[in-house]
Amino acid sequence: MSNSRRKFLQLSGAATVGALALNISPASANKITKAAATPKFKMGIASYSLRSFTLEEAIEMTKRVGLTSMCLKSMHLPLDSSKSELKEMTTKVSDAGLKLYGGGVIYMKSKEQVDEAFAYAKAAGLEMIVGVPSHEFLAYTEEKVKEYDIIVAIHNHGPGDEMYPSVESIHNKIKDLDERIGICMDIGHSTRIGEDPSAALKKYGSRIYDMHLKDVSALGKPGKSVEIGRGIIDIPSFAKTLLKTNYAGYLSLEFEKDGKDPLAGLAESVGYFNGVIDTLT
Repeated sequence: MSNSRRKFLQLSGAATVGALALNISPASANKITKAAATPKFKMGIASYSLRSFTLEEAIEMTKRVGLTSMCLKSMHLPLDSSKSELKEMTTKVSDAGLKLYGGGVIYMKSKEQVDEAFAYAKAAGLEMIVGVPSHEFLAYTEEKVKEYDIIVAIHNHGPGDEMYPSVESIHNKIKDLDERIGICMDIGHSTRIGEDPSAALKKYGSRIYDMHLKDVSALGKPGKSVEIGRGIIDIPSFAKTLLKTNYAGYLSLEFEKDGKDPLAGLAESVGYFNGVIDTLT
């Protein structure tokens, strides 16, 4: 991509950041982000991005950056919550006009943890568990998928992950299982391990139901989360693949940098990605 085009796309993202930095009111910031948003995908947030904040704060920040759905991590939707507590929390999300589609990442290292995850997802009305079932419990997880009719999207964690380091490693384990067991492709972890997310989407897209959208600073373990457009992932190329393959799953931003103050980075990332999509359509 040319330097001029990259600069244009970075400025598209910076426009939203500027609104926040100039202390424009939340209502005005919402108008800016909504005007710039391109609803071609089911864009959401993986709430680990907002791990230092309450559920109420996470909901408000998700709306501020123009996203429309959420996948809640346990700090926002605790696994040990009662049914009434889950109802109260999920109602807060829906009342804010957001779609709560999933929970996770949830680790399932025993039958009891598999049972807990599915009971939790059913009580919360989730359509998807973003999870990591241990290999020995995949068959049991398949039984629960059939019983509950809830999707399980297995998450890859890149270098150092012995169970599911890549999208390919997940597909090799699930290809003969019920199709409701699929993949949550983290494009940052895929990149860090040397797996091209565009190629993975083309090859395994029929089983990819969720994605964690991010950028990273480097290959391998040293790679860290950065604002989308500032890292090594070819976001325009990946966006082209999303459009070409008519990806219909969820696309959730996961921004792990600046845990105590992530809003500017989130806004820049959303603005950059929407700018890329706008130039391609």
